[in-house]
Formats: sequence, structure tokens, C-alpha cells
Amino acid sequence: MPVFLSVIGVVVLCHYIWLGLLYLVASFYSKRNGWKVLKQYGPAYLTALGTMSSAATLGVALECAGKTGMIRKETIDITVPLFANIHLCGSILTEVFFVMTVSQLLYGTLSDAGTMIVFILLLGFFAIGAPGVPGGTVLASLGLIIAVLGFDEAGTALLITIFALQDSFGTACNVTGDGALALIVDKFTQRSVEYAAPGVSQE
Repeated sequence: MPVFLSVIGVVVLCHYIWLGLLYLVASFYSKRNGWKVLKQYGPAYLTALGTMSSAATLGVALECAGKTGMIRKETIDITVPLFANIHLCGSILTEVFFVMTVSQLLYGTLSDAGTMIVFILLLGFFAIGAPGVPGGTVLASLGLIIAVLGFDEAGTALLITIFALQDSFGTACNVTGDGALALIVDKFTQRSVEYAAPGVSQE
């Protein structure tokens, strides 16, 4: 238990680092203050902690994105529901850390770098189809865990158990990161329209 609690602490810290980088990139690309978007996502973050479901948090996330005043409503209406189902950065980070932890504890070794790279790439695709329910990402990727990493029944059972312990933090990271992506998409679409029709303002 102390090992798993330590790993959960590292994972949550990585969530915050990733969110910071994501909003930094969004601010740089959009030339807007991403912090103003991030600070509006507090209610969505707390709701995700309680529900452990991106789908259940969708209504709150839409409301939070709308309060920023920096993203157009039509962009919010499209991107936030879309990213709630395909943008699972927190869950991916968590699962990668946990499969390495379980592999070391149960089997006494870590998978080689090549195998982990293949697993991470495939996991990114599999996560797109993961349902927005608690534990959806790890359940959708069980085939990968068994076929690519060679986990047995004990390994998969332990992974599902410890993943559930922190799934709320992974979901909160997923939902909060959607605001940065919405900001990027909004600026991209605005630039595309201005390029197609020079001199037309989209403000």
C-alpha cells in the first residue's frame, strides 16, 4: 500500500505538470491568457473528482468553459463534448505509471523500452474509444495489457484495483485539459476563417 500511495502521489503531480504545460502551449498559440480559462475550471475539476466520469461532468464543463469569455460558444459546443470522449490525458498518464509499477512488483521486471513505446502508442488509440465512465480507459485497454505487456489474471486484477483508487484524479485532469484544447481550436478556426476571408473579424 505505501508503494501504491507513493505512485498515486507521483501520478497526480504529473497531472498538474501536464496541465501546466498544456495551458502554457495554449496561451502561447492563442496569444490569450490561458490562466483565465484554467481558473474557471475549478467546479468541473471538483465534479470530476466526485463522479469519476467525463460524461457525467460534461454539463459543468460546458458551463465553466462558457464563463471564461475567451472562447466562442460555437467552439465550446463542439470541442468540449468531443474532447470529453477522446481526450484522456490523465487516464493515459496514470495507466502507464501503474502498469510499470504492477510489472515491477508482481513480475520483478519492467517491460523494455520498445514494448512500452508500442503499448503507449496503441493505448492512445484505444483510449479514444473508451467510455466516459469510471475505469473506462483501463477496461478498454485490457487486451493491450495482456497481449503486449503479458499480464496474467493477477496482474490485470491488481491494475484495475489500484487504477480505481485514483480514477477521480485522472478524470479531473482529462476534463480540465479540455479547456486548453478548446482555446487552441478556437484560435485555429479563427485564423482559418481570417485566412480564407482577409479583413473579416470573427470577434
